[in-house]
Amino acid sequence: MTIENTVPTAESVTRWSRECIADLLDVPVESIDPSTSFDRLGVDSAHAVALLIEIEERYGVDIPPEALFDDPTLDAVTAFVLDHLAAR
Repeated sequence: MTIENTVPTAESVTRWSRECIADLLDVPVESIDPSTSFDRLGVDSAHAVALLIEIEERYGVDIPPEALFDDPTLDAVTAFVLDHLAAR
């Protein structure tokens, strides 16, 4: 497990998440808008689960897949990660 040791910011979590999704989708990172829904980005359930696994490994935050149903965006993922890190 490679949990990030520095205190992440919204910008760093969003940047990393965009890079992760871009890599999973094999698209340029510039094409990933963090406020766009996963459906519109082309993120399917397998991609979403892969992202959640990467988040747990990097940040030590376990996001249940159902947490993405209400707001399936990278902005929401960033908020979830930061909220859970702040609660520690």
